[in-house]
Formats: sequence, structure tokens, C-alpha cells
Amino acid sequence: MPTEPYVLVVAGALGAMVGSFLNVCILRLPADQSILHPPSHCPRCRAPVSWHDNIPIVSWIVLRGKCRKCREPISLQYPLVEAVTAAMWLAAAWHYGLTLTALTGAAFGTLLLGIAVTDARHYMIPDEYTWGGLGVGLLLALRGGVQGLIAAVVGAAVGFVSLYVVAWAGEKAFGREAMGGGDIKMMTMVGAFVGWKGVLITIFGGALLGTLVFVPLTIKRKRLVPFGVFLAAAAALTFVFGEQILSWYLGFVRGP
Repeated sequence: MPTEPYVLVVAGALGAMVGSFLNVCILRLPADQSILHPPSHCPRCRAPVSWHDNIPIVSWIVLRGKCRKCREPISLQYPLVEAVTAAMWLAAAWHYGLTLTALTGAAFGTLLLGIAVTDARHYMIPDEYTWGGLGVGLLLALRGGVQGLIAAVVGAAVGFVSLYVVAWAGEKAFGREAMGGGDIKMMTMVGAFVGWKGVLITIFGGALLGTLVFVPLTIKRKRLVPFGVFLAAAAALTFVFGEQILSWYLGFVRGP
């Protein structure tokens, strides 16, 4: 049954507002600052942002990407994060309808976007995304009843153990920390959303993406690898296409 247009509009608008709040988290959580106080303000001149200058996406366009008071540029990250979050919430409503599955997909996508941008910028994944996201994932898993909750708990456990083992093995092999604790906590959260099979697909997909995209740059420039970015991308693909990916893989292994 097609989703009503007004539902899509509301979902997109709500997603944009969530994206605006996500920008606050991306900016403040790595600095261990409160996400509630002080209210929104220009990071350069510290001038408070009025409500009409704080409308997601629209205000940035109207202000031409500059602070109203000091005229210093406002990062393009703000409207981009708002737009991507709005698109995710709209897509979830369109694909799953007005259901808890849509809310689960939208919440999971928002968490993954926050993790990806924060890890790319600061090389860290705050606990608010991971442990907080784990709680959200377990709560939303109740839409499947007791079995859904058990599957989420098992997925979280497999996510933790799997990446912990990978980190331990990497440290033993290379004599130094091969993976941050944030990645391990992240996969615990991811497991609550995608289950234990999804965890395995996510880890493989993240490793593949990281190898193809970032390893050449790392070797050339000796840069750190924000592995959370690739895990986030793989987790999002797993949530949407996990069953198809697994079916394709099993068919490929079994052969014709």
C-alpha cells in the first residue's frame, strides 16, 4: 500500500529537525560538551542563533551560508547532514510505510550518519551513539516480541565478541592497537539492529570498503583509518539489503 504524501512530507521535515540536532551532537560530543546548553550559537562570534535562523536547510540557504552577525562562513556540513537525515527518514517512510520498522530504519540511519561524520572528523565514536544506540535498538526490537528482543541481544553479543576478537588478534599480530574501543561498541549497537548474520555481513563489508577506499591513501600518506565510516556504510547497506546479500552469497557458494 503506497505511503500517503503527507506522511512523506512529515517524515522528511522530522528528519531534517533530527539532522539539525545531530549536527549539535557531532560538534559537541567529541569535545565533551552538553548538547542541551548553551542554546545554538555561532561557533566563531558566539552570537545566539534566533529561531528563524535555525530552520533546517532553509536558514542556511537564506543566510547564504554565513552567520547573520559576524558574516563568517557556516560549514556546509550543517545543511548536508540535515538534508541526508531528511532523505533517510523520508525513504524509510516510503519503503516501510507508517510502521515501527520505518522508525527503526530512520533511527539506525541517523545513528550511523552521526558515527560516520564524527569518526571522519575526530577519529572517535562517542558512547552516546553506541551505548545510547544499543538501548534504542533493543527497545525497537520489541516490535518483534520476545523473539525480536532475543535476536537483538544475540546480535549485540556477536557484534561485541566478533570485533573484540578482531581487535585482539590485530594487536597480537602488529604489536599495537589495531582497532579502537569505539568500533567494538559500535558493532555491539549495530548487532541489536541487524542481528548476528547482519553483523558478519557488516564486518566483511566494512573491511572490504576500507581496503578498497582507504588503504591506498593510508599507505601513501600514513593517515589513520576512521574504520567507523566504513562500518557505518556497510551497516546501512546490511539493514536494507542484508537478506538479498546473504541469499546471493549462499547461492554463490553452493554453485549452480
